Amino acid sequence: MQPGHENKPVAVAGLLLVPGAGGNADQHTLVALDAELGLPVRRIEFAYRREGRRFPDRAPKLIAEVRSGAEAFAADLGATTAELVLGGRSMGGRMCSMAVAEGLPAAGLVLLSYPLHPPGRPDRLRVEHFGDVNVPALFVNGDRDPFGTPDEFAVHLGAIAGEVTVHWLEGQGHDPKPRVDTEIVAAVGAFLAEF
Repeated sequence: MQPGHENKPVAVAGLLLVPGAGGNADQHTLVALDAELGLPVRRIEFAYRREGRRFPDRAPKLIAEVRSGAEAFAADLGATTAELVLGGRSMGGRMCSMAVAEGLPAAGLVLLSYPLHPPGRPDRLRVEHFGDVNVPALFVNGDRDPFGTPDEFAVHLGAIAGEVTVHWLEGQGHDPKPRVDTEIVAAVGAFLAEF
């Protein structure tokens, strides 16, 4: 890497998408992103969902699955994970951000409906790893999401070392309606165009 280019974005080879705790890889927003973005997209499923279990495994296992999914996708593309943008919905995006914080190389993060805290529990924040996230990150959240308000996000996003972009979906909660998928795709497309 040339001096002075440490924070320069790299070309993006693909986008890895991971669903939320109660969803699967066929969630409508993930499908829309896969269909409409002009780059390779891979949607992966956590093992607990493939095995028909309702409750997620613990974070270390989920993070390991994100890492292996990213490595397999990168290998199939003839790239490295540093050329991938990682992300997904709610818990899936959170696990991607934690994997990056733990050292998984990535070009950036796309975090849809990031769960800042459990509903009604603003004291149980899920931001302890933010200070170790050093890649560009896009947050796309409903402005009525009980997992985190715009004001709450404003307090905590400054801990992320990478450049942060936030797109608020007006009138939407934690599960934005299919009619706003076009807006989400546009926001993600604009973010990816910056690389």
